[in-house]
Amino acid sequence: MKVIFKRTKILATLGPCTTSEEMIEKLALAGVNGFRLNFSHGSYEERDQQIAWIRQATAKSTKPVAILQDLQGPKIRLGMLTQNTDVKTGDIITLDYAAEHDGKLVVPIQYNLAEKTKPGETLYIFDGKIRTTIIGKVSDTAITVKVENDGTLMSKKGINLPDTDFGGDILTPKDLADIEFGATRDFDFVALSFVQSADDINNLRQLLVAQGSSAQIIAKVETKAAIVDATLEAIVKASDGVMVARGDLAVEAGAEIVPIVQRRIIALCRKYGKLSIVATQMMASMVSAPEPTRAEVSDVSNAVVQGADAVMLSDETANGQYPLEAVAAMKKVILYTQDHEPVQQTTEKYANHKKVTNAISVATVKLAEQLDAVAIIAETRSGATAANIATHRPNLPIISVTSELRSAQQLSLSYANRSYFRPLTDSMGYDIAKELKDQGLFGADPATVIIVSGRQPGVIGATDTIEVRIVE
Repeated sequence: MKVIFKRTKILATLGPCTTSEEMIEKLALAGVNGFRLNFSHGSYEERDQQIAWIRQATAKSTKPVAILQDLQGPKIRLGMLTQNTDVKTGDIITLDYAAEHDGKLVVPIQYNLAEKTKPGETLYIFDGKIRTTIIGKVSDTAITVKVENDGTLMSKKGINLPDTDFGGDILTPKDLADIEFGATRDFDFVALSFVQSADDINNLRQLLVAQGSSAQIIAKVETKAAIVDATLEAIVKASDGVMVARGDLAVEAGAEIVPIVQRRIIALCRKYGKLSIVATQMMASMVSAPEPTRAEVSDVSNAVVQGADAVMLSDETANGQYPLEAVAAMKKVILYTQDHEPVQQTTEKYANHKKVTNAISVATVKLAEQLDAVAIIAETRSGATAANIATHRPNLPIISVTSELRSAQQLSLSYANRSYFRPLTDSMGYDIAKELKDQGLFGADPATVIIVSGRQPGVIGATDTIEVRIVE
């Protein structure tokens, strides 16, 4: 019997239209495997409530899900304007960190650009809708820019500076406070925005370790500096996963480069055994429509064929009118694609330095396919065994069973993984297989499973055994 189970996972952003225990439970049942909390918005009180609701809702279904804390980073925004302000080609705008809006062209911003920018650099406002060129610094807190096309300024719209080097200073005071808050909360992942180098990842990791956090780091690739070949590979190696943040990446580096960079990132993540998440506008029309466009369906399908671990919904589930329908549509595309088109082979050679673990993973996947097994069962404490098997993109479920709740939650975003939190025993792999067989997951006939384990249960890095078991 073939087990129907989506292998590419769904990460959904919580927002005003989904912030309730009832909606979170419905989203999880509809197919969401992880929830993104966007720290560009909201209060800590709201975050605590969302975390509690996620854990309460998913406990009812005994389905571990991941929670991702998405740091704002140097996402520079306009401040509050007294009114929407039209600008014309040739206008000179003053962007001042210390000012309030004068009702005209002196505009407040939420970051002091006078310390970072240079004349001649490009500055985009409102997701690239308004293009300007920096003229120069006019005070310790203000710069002037020249407008190159007509448009309208609105409160808190984002600013992009593709030519500006922030010199590794991507953790803002707000981020540092959010990291301190998150270290004492139940977060499985921390997403770092506007990564420019591997040093940014290493700096964040030191902060998390110092504060006792076990969260894994997702690098958001959305800057021109990050997509240079050597830099990009170093970022992938330093992180636990990478998000293709296509919205800001398109503004910063050009929309035409995004599909190629996406393929490159997914291939590198598969090479190094890291999570890959494709994000932004995957089902954007479903913010206001009950059905996706054909282009959006193709976009999700392409990510599945490329072998992405997860695809993400942003405004669709945060602010949209059809959040449940968006999840259902995405799940439908994933299931159809995986059943009709194999994951593309990658030209990258797998780079796992643990040769024994990698050899066992390769052998496990090949054996499972040759024996027509219904599932691979991975006994794992840290989650590394199950994640390594996922690197080879098997076409059947990986049932990961672990005695660590954090590992079970983190694995919920890993390709093909269905994770279970169970007490540590010598037979936990077979026990979970028998439990699922009794629940009808593997059908009525005897089912073949491949169990991967270690002779020292619970010891990280000790995976060394493959078993073929018939479960009746």
